Amino acid sequence: MTTDPRRLSQPEFIALIAMLFATIAFSIDAMLPALPQIAAELTPADPNRAQLILTSFVLGMGLGTFLAGPISDALGRKPVIVLGAGLYMVGALLAWAAPTLETVLAARLLQGLGAAGPRVVSLAMVRDLYSGRHMARIMSFAMMIFTLVPALAPLAGQGIIALIGWRGIFLAFLVFAVVATSWLSLRQPETLAKTARRPLHPAVLLRAVAEVLTNRQVVMAMVVQTLIFACLFGTISSTQQIFDVHFGRGAEFPLWFALIALCSGSASLINAALVVRLGMRFLVSVTLAVEALLTALYALTLIAGGLPEGLAFALFVIWAISVFMMAGLVLGNLNALAMEPMGHIAGMAASVTGSLATVASVMIAAPLGLAFDGTPRPLVIGVTALAAAGFVLMRWMPRRG
Repeated sequence: MTTDPRRLSQPEFIALIAMLFATIAFSIDAMLPALPQIAAELTPADPNRAQLILTSFVLGMGLGTFLAGPISDALGRKPVIVLGAGLYMVGALLAWAAPTLETVLAARLLQGLGAAGPRVVSLAMVRDLYSGRHMARIMSFAMMIFTLVPALAPLAGQGIIALIGWRGIFLAFLVFAVVATSWLSLRQPETLAKTARRPLHPAVLLRAVAEVLTNRQVVMAMVVQTLIFACLFGTISSTQQIFDVHFGRGAEFPLWFALIALCSGSASLINAALVVRLGMRFLVSVTLAVEALLTALYALTLIAGGLPEGLAFALFVIWAISVFMMAGLVLGNLNALAMEPMGHIAGMAASVTGSLATVASVMIAAPLGLAFDGTPRPLVIGVTALAAAGFVLMRWMPRRG
């Protein structure tokens, strides 16, 4: 392995992939403490609309994902990541200067388009070098490191807001992107050999898309990813408001969110320890079954009502940890399941599955977040349905992996 010029040492490669993935988490989670101020300044009549700053970024990322993979299959992985990072930085500057919510949303959409490069092409880089359960193990370790970013991002966002206001968060995005892109450019060799590249001919692309969308394992993994992304994005969109409006703990939110992220980070370590022995499909199915059951029980307690305030808050925090742990246990495995049959068109496969799963999940997560009625009930009921549907779909997936 060490003689392959396309490989860094495994620890540095995992850290680099985690950093590239972290661009996404930082771009979302650092904005959470700013939502009340953004709502008060840009959309005071409808504060729920401030959540769209999160989902517009995710929507742009989903749209950009469809383009980034095929281009990287033709031109190589590194140029596409660098180009996407440049677009991301332009979007950050435009958002920093934007005078209205609508222009911030447009800039966030552009940021998301650029972030698709690091997001999807880094996944293709992993598939260039690893496969199967070993790929899932690499992804688990990367996700474990990546967990530190959601833990720290709201605290960083709160600190930036205190120093220079909420617009300063967009300047922090710029700095983060410069660091990650410089590391990639200086240290990581190109992972896609020129002999393995595929031309950007429409007929070739259409054949690759057809191959991806006619593979049952790929499609099933993509649909389940959609449901889990919807759980995750819906929870992220609503959590700050639930802390602030329902529990009256808005000022404490970054600390509690850090605790939630750190506790849920153990999921990736658990998955890395178990996936080679138990298999991806088994771990995903068991995790979704447990999450659907626990969330259904929590939904029943919310409907019944009457819990003491301290117990109600503790149950919500425990439930939020379970949602993030579910994502940590299943998303890396679902990515590996979707990519496993597609090594020869890894960029296209990552693009198609990532794009469709992300865009479709936003279509579910945005109304789920906007359904916030001052209580966690709409969110918890929605997550129950999504996790249960994911478990049922896993039963139909081919029994391999």
